[in-house]
Formats: sequence, C-alpha cells, structure tokens
Amino acid sequence: MSQPNPTHATREPSRVALVTCDLFPDLYDDDVPLRDELRARGLAVDVVSWDDPAADWTLGRLAILRSCWNYPHHREAFLRWAEAADRATRLWNPLPLVRWNLHKRYLLDLERRGVPVTPTRVLTRGERTPLRDVIEAEGWDTVIVKPAISAASFGTMRVDREHRDDGERHLRSLVERQDALVQPYLPGVDEHGERALVWIDGEVTHAVRKSPRFHGEAERVSPASVPISAAEHALAELALAVVDRPLLYARVDVAPGPEGRPVVMELELIEPSLFFAQSPTALDRLVRAVRRLLER
Repeated sequence: MSQPNPTHATREPSRVALVTCDLFPDLYDDDVPLRDELRARGLAVDVVSWDDPAADWTLGRLAILRSCWNYPHHREAFLRWAEAADRATRLWNPLPLVRWNLHKRYLLDLERRGVPVTPTRVLTRGERTPLRDVIEAEGWDTVIVKPAISAASFGTMRVDREHRDDGERHLRSLVERQDALVQPYLPGVDEHGERALVWIDGEVTHAVRKSPRFHGEAERVSPASVPISAAEHALAELALAVVDRPLLYARVDVAPGPEGRPVVMELELIEPSLFFAQSPTALDRLVRAVRRLLER
C-alpha cells in the first residue's frame, strides 16, 4: 500500500508512516529495505507523500522522514506540513531539528560550538557581493557554490579559475531567489574521498565513500562499507553532541580539510540516505529503535 485509505485505515499501535514525496511515491530505493523489514516484523507501514493534501497523518503513531527530497523547492510548504504533522503524530527526527537542519547555516553554528567544518561563507538573498571578492577575501582557489537549502546536490557547482564568470552567474541566479553558500573545494575528496558516517540510535554504524557530486549527477558511493578512522569517528560524535534533541538517525559527511584533518561537510538530520545495502546491521538497529519508539 502506498497511501493510507482514510476511509478504511485506522490508527493502530504499530502503524508507522514513512514520509516520501511525489517524486518518489513508493520511496527512493535506499529506503525500500526499511519499509520491507518493518513490515516483516509485524508493523503496519504506510508510505505517504508529505505533499499529498489528502494524507491523514493522525493514522500513524510515528512519521519517519525518509524520501522527501523535493522540500528545497517548497521550503515554506514543507515547514507548514512538518508543523501540522508534528501536531498529528510524532515526527522523527523532531521538528526543532528539521527547522535547524533545513538551512546549511547550521555549519556556522557547529563551528561556533568548536566543531571543525568546511570553511563557509553564507550570502543572503539579494546580496550583491561578487564571487571574486569572496574568493580573494578568503584566499580560496577552486570553490563550491550551492544553495543554502538543498538536497541531492541540487544547484551545486564547482568553480575553478577558468570558469569564474560561470560561477558568478550561478551565484547571482541563486541569491536572486535564496541564500547561497560559497566554500573552498577540498582536494582531499578526490583522493581519500568524502566519508558518509551513518549514525543510528546512539551509535555510528558504518560509513561509505562518496565521490564528488554536482548538479545533475548521480550519486556514486562505495559498494561496501569502508573503515572509519578514529579522527573521523571522534568528529562525528563531536558534531552530534551539539544536537540538543533526541535523534533517531543522522549522517555526518566528512572529508580531509585544508590541513588534512577531517572536517564536517554536512550534518544531515532530515532525509539522508542511510546506505542499508552496505550494512544490514544498521537496518536492524533502526528497526529495533522504531519498535521501541512505538512502545513509548
């Protein structure tokens, strides 16, 4: 069943909604194992699009954010939905974290709390600072320009010296509509690679290696989990310690920074891929955590 039928469905103690969107009405592939395993363990699972106006969110005891990847294009509508859903059921991850994590300004919050992050400049909507001025002021060479509210690398562009005019036009097009970020391109992602560390119910479970991804490109990750260094593990725990609300899941994307030590590239708390195919134990841990939430 994709959508609950408001006429026949009833609120059950074990009913869970996995939140998706109209782009993935049957979930993105990465989330299908979660749906199947929850059902295999006796839970009633509905797959419901957040942007379906007919959906009844009172039917499930939990609403777990998963394949809702179109929210960057509908920020205000998504927030209104999240607030309404939080009143109707229990939203995971919790609503305050959704609000905070929606805008990548959270990187500056992490930095202020002592977490090493990718150096980041936020340009607010309507700001006219030229990209060249940002690059020269920061002493950067190749940079990344992207929206401050984004998913799946939407609007993310790498800008080197030969293409700064293209980068300037891209930045201008972004800040006409929304806030944007400018960050240095970290060369370590080409060799060591970006590491996506998956955290579930209090524990880092596994990591995959991600290749650099820009607008319009498909995600490329290692087919198996990869080792996590002590420094990467410590950084993930440090970043998550800043979060002052209970979490069900998280993903901490890290890479070697300008000095070679790992930095946080993103801390994803809304709808990150959790790469269950690379770690069945992570899937089991999340399913058990969901069952415990239903018992509360």
